[in-house]
Amino acid sequence: MERHELMAASVASAAQVRGLGAEAVHRISRSYALAMEPRVATIEDDHDPAYLHPGRTILLLFQDVGDVPVEALCAAAVHETERPDLRVSVHEISEALGAGVADIVSVLPLPGDEGLLERLVTLERPALLAALAERLDQLRHAHLRQDPVWWRAIFAEAEAAWVPVAERTHPRLADRYRHWHRTFARRLQKADD
Repeated sequence: MERHELMAASVASAAQVRGLGAEAVHRISRSYALAMEPRVATIEDDHDPAYLHPGRTILLLFQDVGDVPVEALCAAAVHETERPDLRVSVHEISEALGAGVADIVSVLPLPGDEGLLERLVTLERPALLAALAERLDQLRHAHLRQDPVWWRAIFAEAEAAWVPVAERTHPRLADRYRHWHRTFARRLQKADD
């Protein structure tokens, strides 16, 4: 069985363990499958951190947040903040998952967006949870990309926007962001030495 298929089974199992019904499990699984389509077509190495990102994001929400609306879980799966070539269009999202999921994705900010902090704090809570989880998974794997200039940029942005918003939003996500921030600060210090 392929790694993305194993992750699909993990996502469906986690949804079932949370007590979600068959329709919800199907929608979450469909969102994961949709997010995986460009990854399977584009990424040759299935150990590339971008490959299983949608599944990890869903699992992060299940494990660390718990009660998240299905549409926000689906939005978190198909949202992609780092690689434009892996993004699914809002039109495709609407066709496959419904207008509710597409509406959430359409308001989620991207790194570098003007007024990022303001955009984050004005999101409705389900959309904000989706944005925070997706970005956290990206940040947790940033060290695998050997680019100290990019590291400094994402660290500064996380320090200014993502970490404080997580602290205001959810205690477990705040813990995760603070841990990443401390760890990455040490990595940057070593890179500067």
